[in-house]
Amino acid sequence: MQMQSNFSAGFSAVIAAPFGAIGIRSEQDRVRELVYLPSSFAPRAPVDQVSERAAKQIVRYLHDPDFQFDLPLMTIGTDFQNRVWQTIASIPRGHVLTYGDIARRVRSAPRAVGQACGANWFPLVIPCHRVTAAGGLGGFANSDDEAGFQIGVKRWLLAHEMVPGYR
Repeated sequence: MQMQSNFSAGFSAVIAAPFGAIGIRSEQDRVRELVYLPSSFAPRAPVDQVSERAAKQIVRYLHDPDFQFDLPLMTIGTDFQNRVWQTIASIPRGHVLTYGDIARRVRSAPRAVGQACGANWFPLVIPCHRVTAAGGLGGFANSDDEAGFQIGVKRWLLAHEMVPGYR
């Protein structure tokens, strides 16, 4: 049986994080995707300039929740997804909005906002962890398993950003 650490080769870089790891995929001098990974993924040194730039910025964010990302991102997603992601990107550190709040701002439905959050290729840069359900934490990265890895990442990120109730 192959260990997950062998799959680190599918990423342009893998950065250790307090909750596991973050995989970076780059393509054509742009970040193509950021992925939350369990700690079983071995760190991988950046293979190009854009993944090195992304790795450095991720490390800075992990030490300073006020760090502002400035990365060249691939143009991905539908017009609707991009409207949702722009709205999410405007949520300041230390605050959250609900799926319903975002839905009202983009004139849509909370479920559609949740689907756009789940389709986010650039977590941390587009901080979907700052979007919660009206009655609690909500899902994260297409997972609503309250004891699962992805929800643990969301809890860690909200605590890191000093959101009340998650410190």
